[in-house]
Amino acid sequence: MDQDQIDKLWEMMKSTKFAMLTTEDGDDLRARPMAASQDSFDGTLWFFTSASSHKVDEVGSDHRVGVTYADPKLANYVSMSGKATLVQDRATIDAHWSEILTTWFPNGKDDPDVALLRIEVTKAEYWDAPNSKMVHAYGYLKAKLTGTPPAGGENKKVSLD
Repeated sequence: MDQDQIDKLWEMMKSTKFAMLTTEDGDDLRARPMAASQDSFDGTLWFFTSASSHKVDEVGSDHRVGVTYADPKLANYVSMSGKATLVQDRATIDAHWSEILTTWFPNGKDDPDVALLRIEVTKAEYWDAPNSKMVHAYGYLKAKLTGTPPAGGENKKVSLD
């Protein structure tokens, strides 16, 4: 596991308030917005959820999940795959809890339905594209004049397992 790559992923993810979590529901894939509950990234993602939610049933049937982050303003895009498990340990919930979560969990962190999804990321890919208007204008002009698309920025695949 390359710490520089993990740091790069975190730098791209941390400004994005919501990620899309994809699970398998029978023969279908389902994605929903989720807010990560962490202030750093070491290869593990943490999402609060209701233990009684359908996504928990889906993760129980198939632990494989996808998580994507997109920040078009910064032109940062991250796609991750990993394995999800349900965590109901009170100490872990306490460690990740913030008061804003009472928006989704009005009975607070001691509600027995409050849980975390722990995602152990195994693979990731990111696209770090140039985002200034000048770069886009230059790319457009270059494409029109040469018929060649501009470089799309940095794209890397990262293995975390």
